[in-house]
Parts: sequence; structure tokens; C-alpha cells
Amino acid sequence: MVKLAETEKLSNPKKTIEVIQKYGFNFQKRFGQNFLIDGHVLDRIIAGAGVCEDDLVLEIGPGIGTMTQYLAEAAGRVIAVEVDKNLLPILEETLAPYDNVKVIHADVLSLDLSRLVEEENGGRPIKVVANLPYYITTPIIMALFEQHVPLENVTVMVQKEVAARMKAGPGSKDYGALSLAVQYYAEPYIVANVPCNCFMPRPNVDSAVIRLTRFKEPPVRVSDERLMFQIIRASFNQRRKTLMNGLRGSQELHIDKARAEAAIAEAGLPAAVRGEALTLAQFAALTDLLAEV
Repeated sequence: MVKLAETEKLSNPKKTIEVIQKYGFNFQKRFGQNFLIDGHVLDRIIAGAGVCEDDLVLEIGPGIGTMTQYLAEAAGRVIAVEVDKNLLPILEETLAPYDNVKVIHADVLSLDLSRLVEEENGGRPIKVVANLPYYITTPIIMALFEQHVPLENVTVMVQKEVAARMKAGPGSKDYGALSLAVQYYAEPYIVANVPCNCFMPRPNVDSAVIRLTRFKEPPVRVSDERLMFQIIRASFNQRRKTLMNGLRGSQELHIDKARAEAAIAEAGLPAAVRGEALTLAQFAALTDLLAEV
């Protein structure tokens, strides 16, 4: 397995600057491009994801290949999906020493990821590692889970506040629809907090690396998964509303007052309860009651 010296890796800021200048690369704000330039953080990401030589790793948004180099040295194979065609010639150079990396030029949300895993890994679970643009973090993570892509875990760099929301529990200010969606599919664990000076260019916010370990079975059983998430979204659309008013006001649900009141009472919840007070299990129970009508 190829191992580059630290001075040759893109985690060395001088090397990153050299490559960017060579190709006249301009950072694209629309792609949320911020490249990691801290080898210690990269080591923690690889360790946090538990990447080993038996793994196929899907990397989303390799950029110029900084983390890809570390992944290629730790994993059996790496599939890197990059949307920006201007980065393809750079990746061809920076990843040239590695024969276990395949770069796909595509928007990851347009790919059939289950088919990709079947073709590239015989359908065996993969690990996903990514330094995602913050504006598209949630859609990509939810697409991985909702499409039931075979995976062991997803380890991503996200905005620090987003990581806090993913891990939050009932009653806290960070708790919301994202918390419940993530925790239905996976167990969140914050691997590291990453200050803004670890990136080039430096973003305006600090980041965190969070690992989402996929559950083999969801922690709760629910009769209608889609309905449950509609109820959850309705409950958090306006946080100051009571659960009942949130349900009644939802354009997705079309639940009248009597039906909402009856389900809330049968679930053993106070009439004026707010959505932020409910656990995932309570949302599942409420969904089953509403699905019966």
C-alpha cells in the first residue's frame, strides 16, 4: 500500500497552495468548497470512521483529494464522487500514486447508491466519509438513510451547530426534526470539534466531525414511517405551537381538531404538549394511533 510522506500530502498547506496555483483553481462558493489542511484532524476522521483495509469507502466531495489520500492509505478501496468538473484534472494528479481509488464525476444525489454498492462491493455494507458543503449536508445524509443504502456508518464534517442538532434529545433547544430523523436510522457520536483555521479558505463557522452508526433495526417500530416523519415535521414547523395546533396546521396531514385531540389523549400526552417534549418512541406511538383512523 502506497504511503506518501507528510510533506507530500495535501494536508500540508504549502502543498495545497502549490496545487491550487498550478491549476489556477478558484474556490466555488456554490459548491461550499473549504479544503482541510490539518493532518491531525484527518487522522481523527479515519480513526473515528473505523476505516480498515477490508472496507470500501464512499467519499462524497473529495475536493482536491486531501482526505482521499488518507482514506486510500487506510481502506481497501475508495470511490470518490465529485460534482465539480474543474477538480477532475487535479484529482487525477493528486491521486495518481493510489491504484485503489475510483473517481466518479456526478452529483451524489443523482446516483443510484444502492446499485453502486452492489456493483462495487457485492452489496456488502460500505462506510461513507465526507467533508460536505453545509447547505447540502442534511439532504445527502437523509438520502443515504432513506434509500436504505447498505452502509455501516456515515462520518461527516458538518457545521458544529448541525452536529449538536443531530445528537440532541427532547426538551433541548437543539432538538428538532433533524435530531429525530437521524436518531431513527443511526446512533450519532461526535468524533471531534474542528476550528475554522483548519480549512482553506477559512469558513465563518466552526465545524464538527460526527459519526452516524447505522442501526440494523430502527430503535422503534412504527406502522407508517412516512406518516411519522410528516407528523414530526408538522410538530416542529413552528416551535412555539402546541403539538395539536402543529398537526392541525399541517398541509401534509389534513388532521382535524377532534382527531388530533383524541390521538394525543390516547397517547397519554397533555393537551398542551409541544412537539419538542416528545421522544421518538412517543412520536411512533402517536403515528400508530393516527394511522388507525
